Amino acid sequence: MALSAYQLQFKRRMKRAIRQRARSDQKSRRYTQLLADALRLSQDAAAQLNTLNQLYNVDVSTQTLLVHDLLDVLQPEQLAGVLGQSTPGEEVQLFNLIPDGNGGQELPANPLFGEEVMGPPIIPPVQTAKELALKESTVLNDLLAAETDMVGPIEPTASNRLST
Repeated sequence: MALSAYQLQFKRRMKRAIRQRARSDQKSRRYTQLLADALRLSQDAAAQLNTLNQLYNVDVSTQTLLVHDLLDVLQPEQLAGVLGQSTPGEEVQLFNLIPDGNGGQELPANPLFGEEVMGPPIIPPVQTAKELALKESTVLNDLLAAETDMVGPIEPTASNRLST
């Protein structure tokens, strides 16, 4: 059975999204391992600096602010544990035949899927602060006029009279 344009578009978009997810997972694994290695190296450097501080009676900082903050949040062993709990490509990918929606026609191009949208770009009009203030004052005047129409003119009384 031949696939409709709608189903082919789904298949193409899904393959692209899965490839992108796999690249993201690969980079995340690599950077997580690099971060764990860097934190272990910083712990070794801190131990050496601490020993030097004691031997020579000096006070040199053992960690940079970034490394200190990172070690407050997580330890290299935690990162190794996270990496050890999952393996690359562990999710099985099954392409299910999707129902033929949208009358078999492709959906419009969407930049989210890396597709180029044809046609003129939709650019919202730019409003200046002066235009916004004018618009706001017009809205306030309209509200005040509507309020006056509903209740009638406000007569001065003892409770709402300004004291001088």
